[in-house]
Amino acid sequence: MSASTNPFSLENRTAVVPGANSGIGQAIAVAMAAAGARVVAVGRSPMDETVGMIGDASRVHAIKADLSVMSGLPAVIDEAVAWAGTVDILVNNAGIIRRAEALDFTEADWDAVLDTNLKSAFFLSQAAARHMVERGSGKIVNIASLLSFQGGIRIASYTAAKSGLAGLTKLLANEWAARGINVNAVAPGYVVTKNTEALRNDPERMRAISARIPAGRWAEPSDIAGAVVFLSSAAADYVHGVVLPVDGGWLAR
Repeated sequence: MSASTNPFSLENRTAVVPGANSGIGQAIAVAMAAAGARVVAVGRSPMDETVGMIGDASRVHAIKADLSVMSGLPAVIDEAVAWAGTVDILVNNAGIIRRAEALDFTEADWDAVLDTNLKSAFFLSQAAARHMVERGSGKIVNIASLLSFQGGIRIASYTAAKSGLAGLTKLLANEWAARGINVNAVAPGYVVTKNTEALRNDPERMRAISARIPAGRWAEPSDIAGAVVFLSSAAADYVHGVVLPVDGGWLAR
């Protein structure tokens, strides 16, 4: 890389972003495009709003897919390669949450969250890495959570999945760093999204959470996107196996 090259640029890169229809995934997709990447937006819902925010329809390709069904995941990567010629970046952002006391938690809610939040991240990473290994380069960024470090309450399967994703990030970094693939994770703090709507609508929980955040506010999805762009760029070429909190100082409190 020459001295004049912007190390944060994603020009001529293709990024696959599951869950890009709203929230953190949408912010990541828009930020990737702003940094120069072609974006493959993946999810079960329409991507019209995200495409509009990116502004150049030729730089974004939408794929409708249910990421909880493992058999369809390789086809997502194959379609991305067919559209763009390559997959340079994968952001494992797809995620759901189920809330209940541990004594009442159902097997169905356990399996739904583990399949979408953890199992699909592994098999999408595997499918993408098979292309990345061939050329000796690639970036995989997992969207972890504060619950990768802490236990939380009433979200047993989410905590298990996000703790597992932190471990998986390190495992894949160990296996693939020498093959030119950087695997890292971003761990968002409390973000204003649909997943946190129940917390924000609970005055007592909202007050308690907000009081502990040193930054004095909840994150917006765009706060998370910048860290993902960094880990996807050449600026992070020597960063492997990191789980980076973007939490307004929550874990430092």
